[in-house]
Amino acid sequence: MTSIIADPELDPTATYAVDPARARRLTARVVCGPRAAAYVTHTPMTGAPLASLPMSSRADVQVAIESARSAQRAWARTSMGHREQILLRFHDLVLARQVELLDIVQLESGKARRHAFEEVLDCALVARHYGRRAAAYLKPQRHLGAFPVLTQSVEHHRPRGVVGIVSPWNYPLSLSITDALPALMAGNAVVLRPDLQSSLSALLGVELLTEAGLPEGVFQVVLGDGPTTGQAVVDLADYVCYTGSTATGRAVAQAAAKRLVAFSLELGGKNSMYVAADAPVGKAVEGAVRACFSSAGQLCISAERVILHEAIADEFTAKFVAAVGRMKIGTALEYGYDMGSLVSAAQLERVTAHVEDARAHGARVLAGGRARPDLGPYVYEPTVLTDVTSAMTCRDGETFGPVVSLYRVSSDAEAIRLANDTEYGLNAAVYTRDISRGREIAAQIQTGTVNINEPYAAAWGSVGAPMGGMKQSGMGRRHGAEGILKYTESQNVTAQHLLPIAPPRGVSDRVFAAALTASLRVLRALGTA
Repeated sequence: MTSIIADPELDPTATYAVDPARARRLTARVVCGPRAAAYVTHTPMTGAPLASLPMSSRADVQVAIESARSAQRAWARTSMGHREQILLRFHDLVLARQVELLDIVQLESGKARRHAFEEVLDCALVARHYGRRAAAYLKPQRHLGAFPVLTQSVEHHRPRGVVGIVSPWNYPLSLSITDALPALMAGNAVVLRPDLQSSLSALLGVELLTEAGLPEGVFQVVLGDGPTTGQAVVDLADYVCYTGSTATGRAVAQAAAKRLVAFSLELGGKNSMYVAADAPVGKAVEGAVRACFSSAGQLCISAERVILHEAIADEFTAKFVAAVGRMKIGTALEYGYDMGSLVSAAQLERVTAHVEDARAHGARVLAGGRARPDLGPYVYEPTVLTDVTSAMTCRDGETFGPVVSLYRVSSDAEAIRLANDTEYGLNAAVYTRDISRGREIAAQIQTGTVNINEPYAAAWGSVGAPMGGMKQSGMGRRHGAEGILKYTESQNVTAQHLLPIAPPRGVSDRVFAAALTASLRVLRALGTA
């Protein structure tokens, strides 16, 4: 059994697995009892056992929350400059230790190395952004008071306390860590419940934050299934951040609302990519390959629908199908592959069911359409469908795999209607040579992010701007000002000078009201807010 940092070119016969001693060091961070039950994970790359994880009980979650709350009080008193340095050191460690991070992300998710690197990149981008910008987002702001000059109002942002994060398996490093970074910068502690399949990636991220200087206790990790451990985090934290399915997101929202606890949700998507009549077809084809098949389609913001203007539909389809046929698929801890594996047997079953249902109802398979057990136990070929109708599950249901449907339209207006014909509203892409036209189209698409001439990375990587979903794709935003302010409570502290907001002694209510009325009219004439 080799280390997770083994070089496959030096040892091509190696069985990729996590070194047991390294796994034990990572799982030592988990909050659990001495007799915790164990759960064995398996790598989708080969199906072999990956690591034994200790399970946290509901009582363990309570301990983690209480410990985090105690640590948070001291953490909230640290200077912003001290927190900034921790995030910037974490940025450097992520880049320096990326080989180990890439290995473990691949082993847990099965994705290609180029897509695992997106997670390293995301962590570095978010760490640098909040390391540089958090102080500006959180600084006290003066507001116009009730009486000019006499009333001085200042808005402060106070940490909520303990932020509970429940993260999914599809981006095991990025979605476990990047939501925690602004929460920590805002002075909160964090209790994280990563998906069991992605636990080692999350634990390695926490280890690097600790090496960067984050105090012990400020970032706690608990492990277990969603109904038990994840629910306990939702039930006990002071704020809940959840990424996952829309169905579970509704349940999280209901549980948090019962306690009047704030929450943010990033949920499902049925994202579209529109290729307009004037689009550069070659560039659009390259973008579509990334849009549809990054992380084997197991990406919330990937495209499952490509909408083609009839003027370019034939050319695009021919070139796209050819490009998909040239994709290099494989499971190895090295660069050079265009797509890796699905994460589990359940995902393979879901993808297979969607494709076979489409076939049975008359869809045509232009590329792919079959599993590849010769490449890995859960590998499924990148698949292109056409003639998809509402009778097929994949028309409206999120496949969350390497399957895309092609649709023809005769106008931009028809493309916009089709793009919006879904209960989801997470991400979209528009390809056109005319950026102004692209912005006009984007403004009419009901999604939280729209990329022009790029499938998803432009909006995702612009971490100073908000990202999140409309409609059934979620509530709240990550990134930018919203991504950190959501972890705070706004407090208005207002001081009144010289005169009270009441009639001075000896002045009647009638005279006071007349004076205020005259003052309001003057302020209105002056344009004062």
